Amino acid sequence: MIIVFGSINIDLVTRVDALPKPGETVAAPGYAVVPGGKGANQALAARRAGAGVVLAGAVGRDGFADLALDMLAADGVDLTRIVRADTPTGAAFITVDAEGQNQIVVGSGANAFARAASLDGLATKPGDILLLQWEVPEAEICAAARWAKALGLRVMLNRAPAGPVTPELMAMTDIVVVNEHEVMALAEGHGVDGADPEAVASGLSARYGNAVFVTLGAEGAMGWADGIRHAAPALPVEVIDTTAAGDTFCGAFAAALDRRRGYETAIEFASAAGSLACTIFGAQPSIPTLATIEPAAAILADGRNPDHRRTPP
Repeated sequence: MIIVFGSINIDLVTRVDALPKPGETVAAPGYAVVPGGKGANQALAARRAGAGVVLAGAVGRDGFADLALDMLAADGVDLTRIVRADTPTGAAFITVDAEGQNQIVVGSGANAFARAASLDGLATKPGDILLLQWEVPEAEICAAARWAKALGLRVMLNRAPAGPVTPELMAMTDIVVVNEHEVMALAEGHGVDGADPEAVASGLSARYGNAVFVTLGAEGAMGWADGIRHAAPALPVEVIDTTAAGDTFCGAFAAALDRRRGYETAIEFASAAGSLACTIFGAQPSIPTLATIEPAAAILADGRNPDHRRTPP
């Protein structure tokens, strides 16, 4: 089982030819209102990838709340740990350009009231995965990690948006997933030097004895665990919208590990899922199902490079 403690948003998404520069107003033909939020996206991705999933977080009592939860409920995510706060549901304001790249501003709203205490009493078993991100209060993220470690759960952390992580939290984390920019910010304060994401990921993994994986956009993903490098390319796809591609990778990766895949095949599975998410507009509507991920992952497995393992840099 995967327990996700994280954010739940409504995304207001618009498409433009080019992303606006500072002070510039850009006209768009319209906008879409779709469910999102890193916690919700990752929970849905894990569920669609075949895992049993519980989502803990907070929404408001406004008209956006049910819309934010509808797709999760339809796919069978357990929402009994969601609390209602007397403040608006979180919202993200997303602009996507003709190349599929985006700019995102997130208004926390009810996510500021997500509490780790909502996990108390949840039936778990050792080896289950707690999946965390950084759109809810840091103190509650740390409290959730302590709850998980006390029960023998594995803790997976997606440090997004970018920023530092305390040594205490890093020491409680079994798996870290970040992109190439986030991993460089993550190195700060941990005595890890590195000129590139590869070196930093290797150094952090060696220092804390955890697994550190980095998504690299069109270059796929790579990571280090127990001194071994694992890597997978991205699928060659036509990029429509990169929103939720990273969240899809995280959820699919967690689902693969929950199904007892090793890192070598889990990273291929997650890379395939993240690539497929780039082919459809919107966050949660773009998240692929197990039936589409498995054949795509098989393509990556067939092309696996036998020398993909190297010594640490």
